[in-house]
Amino acid sequence: MPSSVPSHRISVAPMMDWTDRHFRFFIRLISKHALLYTEMVTTGAILRGKDNHRYLGYSKEEHSIALQLGGDSPVALAECAKIGEDYGYDEINLNVGCPSDRVQSGSFGACLMKEPDLVAEMVSSCKTKVKIPVTVKHRIGVNGKESYEDLYHFVSKIKEAGVDHCIVHARIAILEGLSPKENRTVPPLRYEDVYQLKQDFPDLPITINGGIKTHEEIKQHLTKVDGVMIGRAAYDHPFLFSDVDSLYFGSKESPKTRESVLDSLIPYIRSVRENGGKVHHVLRHILGLYFGERGAREFRKYLTDRMHLVNATESILESYLTR
Repeated sequence: MPSSVPSHRISVAPMMDWTDRHFRFFIRLISKHALLYTEMVTTGAILRGKDNHRYLGYSKEEHSIALQLGGDSPVALAECAKIGEDYGYDEINLNVGCPSDRVQSGSFGACLMKEPDLVAEMVSSCKTKVKIPVTVKHRIGVNGKESYEDLYHFVSKIKEAGVDHCIVHARIAILEGLSPKENRTVPPLRYEDVYQLKQDFPDLPITINGGIKTHEEIKQHLTKVDGVMIGRAAYDHPFLFSDVDSLYFGSKESPKTRESVLDSLIPYIRSVRENGGKVHHVLRHILGLYFGERGAREFRKYLTDRMHLVNATESILESYLTR
């Protein structure tokens, strides 16, 4: 990858229950260079858990990869950031955007946008412990703190604390009355606010996130900001990433075919199964591989009819490829 192109130019959003290590390995088979993020891992899970590998383990092929942390204690976050750095992660990302009830009850996630001084302390504390970048993924606001002036104030605080990069979901989060799913679609997108942030903080890398589904949209955003993060579309339409390396990272390699991706996944599934995992833990993530293509429905049905069987193995893909 050309050194002049940062990995955050295109990234895959952290998504609970979706961007686990199996999905990340799968998407890495399609794009070598897009930056990947873990699901959010709470500081409590790391510091009180007995099996950190369960939460922090990943395959070496997943680099570049960022660890997203959830919490509101600067001390605990710094300790977990150091653990993440020791695990080999390339970036520590602080979750200040998730609107779920579970996150709010822990006083972190999007509700922290009401406390910019605390988030600044969180960033500063992590920066004292690690040498890798410390970034923040946040909304453009929350109900009650939803003006551009509020957003500017929030970003100015964390910039002063040394944040390396902001990933901005271009919607406010409505903390009462909307589900997490509704918070991804109901509040209107305000891309212009994110563009304005880049103008007001020209030296701070800014990535935009929210509702972006096509290369046409990606290219347009990249004329205004430094990076684009893809969320739901990356999961529903993963082969969108087959052109990412050539379009945005200068790669001269030929894009993989869907069939070559499936073939490369076979030994990985075998390894997962031999280490006690289930075949469906991997295959559930690849159902969108043929999105928009003739035969997409048949592919999904072929896998879903077989992957939950007690005796399921990687031969499901082998038989699909040779049918």
